[in-house]
Amino acid sequence: MNTQHENQTEPSEAAHPSATPFSNVPPEQSPVLLPPPQKQGGMPLFDALMLRHSTREYTSQPLSPQTLSNLLWAAFGVNRPGGERTAAYWRHVMVLDLYVVTADGVWIYDAPNHALAPVLKGDLRGQTGLQDFAASAPLDLVYVAHGERMTEIDPEERHLYASVDAGFIGQNVYLFCASEGLASVFRGSVDCSKLAAALQLQAQQFVTFAQTVGYAKK
Repeated sequence: MNTQHENQTEPSEAAHPSATPFSNVPPEQSPVLLPPPQKQGGMPLFDALMLRHSTREYTSQPLSPQTLSNLLWAAFGVNRPGGERTAAYWRHVMVLDLYVVTADGVWIYDAPNHALAPVLKGDLRGQTGLQDFAASAPLDLVYVAHGERMTEIDPEERHLYASVDAGFIGQNVYLFCASEGLASVFRGSVDCSKLAAALQLQAQQFVTFAQTVGYAKK
């Protein structure tokens, strides 16, 4: 069994989200285009590694559109002409969707178009975790896997490899937050079945982890 997470030379059609449209997105709502991400600058890598840590107390201050744009690109944006991403992914198949949960609603990050595809209206932040801060922090990211795209392996392995992919993205988020003076925590304290129902996921989709981002309380 090939368990590599390295990108291969010839990407398959399934590697790109545009080849597998978001089945959950309401057709009557339009995507929200994000500002172009700022792909230069930031803190040196070793300085960011020194500052990387988890935070569990947040203010309610929202992220600016530009900061959200930069964060999502750093997390799992397109960084090469072939459509490859800033984080490695399983067998070059795009297994994960990055759900963006704020007080205003839920979106999926559409990396090829650098946009937010609307999913649900309303504030679902409190359902993204079992800890109180998830409900009041400005942003919760939810890493949702498509089990139906992982046809060559059994369900247990699907959860394993999807979780590894989520961890790659989560570390990108951590390092971006360290560089930009933001706070974050990668969370496994999630009622995954309840959250999957709230997000109206399809039968073979499943929640892996969640991650909170915001400004730390002083």
